[in-house]
Amino acid sequence: MKNKTEKIPNHIAIIMDGNGRWAKKRGKERFLGHQAGAEAAKDVSIAASDFGVKYLTLYAFSKENWNRPKEEVEKLMNLLIRGVEENLDELISLNIRIRIIGDVKNLPADVQRAVLKVTESSAKCSGLNLNLALNYSSRWEITNAIKKIAEKIKNGQLDVENIDENYISSQLETSEIPDPDFLIRTSGEYRISNFLLWQMSYTEMYFTETLWPDFKKEDLKKAIEEYQKRERRFGKISEQL
Repeated sequence: MKNKTEKIPNHIAIIMDGNGRWAKKRGKERFLGHQAGAEAAKDVSIAASDFGVKYLTLYAFSKENWNRPKEEVEKLMNLLIRGVEENLDELISLNIRIRIIGDVKNLPADVQRAVLKVTESSAKCSGLNLNLALNYSSRWEITNAIKKIAEKIKNGQLDVENIDENYISSQLETSEIPDPDFLIRTSGEYRISNFLLWQMSYTEMYFTETLWPDFKKEDLKKAIEEYQKRERRFGKISEQL
C-alpha cells in the first residue's frame, strides 16, 4: 500500500455481510456469527484509523432487518448495547468519534440510550469518524428528506428554485459527512442493499468473497491497494486529470 497520506480513501463505507453464513459453516447458531462480526467491526475500525481513513461508515442494521426472526433481532439489539458499553472507552482512547445515521427515534428505548451515550461521550474526538448506520435505509432517508423539504415549502420557508443537489444533500442523515470514496461489500454478494443510494453516485466499489467475521486488517489493506490503482474521473477523461 502507498504511504499513509497518498490516495487513501477519505471515506470508506462497508456493507458487513456474511455473519450468518460464517456461523453456519462452523455449525454454530447465527448469533455467534453476529458476535464475531461485531469484533471484526471493531478491529476494522481501528485498522482504518491506523491507515489514515477519516470517515468509516458501517451498515450495522437496516430497516429491512426487522423482518428477521424476533429472537435474532432482540439478540442483535442486546449485542449493540453490550458492544457500546464494552468498547466505548477503548475507541475514545484512540480518538475515534462515533456517530449514528438512521431512524434512531424508532429504536427500542435502551438502544436509544446507548446511542446517546456513545455519541455524546465521543463528541470531542478528532480522529476517525466512525458512522454506524442503524435502523437505516436509503429510501427511508431520501423520503424523509423530501418530507422536510415539502414542509418548508408549505410553510413558506423555502423557494422551489433554491432546491439543488447541495440542498438535498444537506437534508440527508449524512449532511455533515462527505460522500463515500470507496464501498466494500463482503461475502460475495453484488448489490448495495438500499445503502447510501444518493451518496454513492461516484463511489468506487469493491466486492470480496470473504465473509465479514473473517475480514481483517490485511483484507482492508488489500482493498485499499485496489482502490489506489483506480482512476476516478468524475465524468472527465484521463487527460484532464
